[in-house]
Amino acid sequence: MNKLLIIAHEPLASALRQCALHVFPDIYNDLVAVDILAHDSAEISVSKVDQAIAHLDQEPILILTDIFGATPCNVAIQTVKGPNRRLVAGINLPMLLRAITYRHENLDNWVQKATAGGMQGVMPVAVSAPQNQQKKHQNDQQQHYDQQ
Repeated sequence: MNKLLIIAHEPLASALRQCALHVFPDIYNDLVAVDILAHDSAEISVSKVDQAIAHLDQEPILILTDIFGATPCNVAIQTVKGPNRRLVAGINLPMLLRAITYRHENLDNWVQKATAGGMQGVMPVAVSAPQNQQKKHQNDQQQHYDQQ
């Protein structure tokens, strides 16, 4: 089964892992989080990530980071080696839950499903009158993926 690694600013990676384990307790060994501390050097951060990848073994690994261009993503870029690893920046909880749900997919489809889940999980929500909600037209032909 495919494995997941979250690399994010402290304490986001661990917090997202805890949220995921609340919903999917059976993935305990297949989901690892690495919190990047503000005072850690790049070498220490890369070492932590290398250890996490070693723990996950040789299965396909999807690595999720918080912000493209920030230290966690830059550390991840240094550690993503080989054809069985993919990196996606911009993690949110819907992305993570979608990634867990579809972790049986091949790596490319898995990345697509996780990314779609992350994007579809971000939406404006009207909390007052229903007229503020966007209405879906019956002849809407766009392809929509259901949120998990």
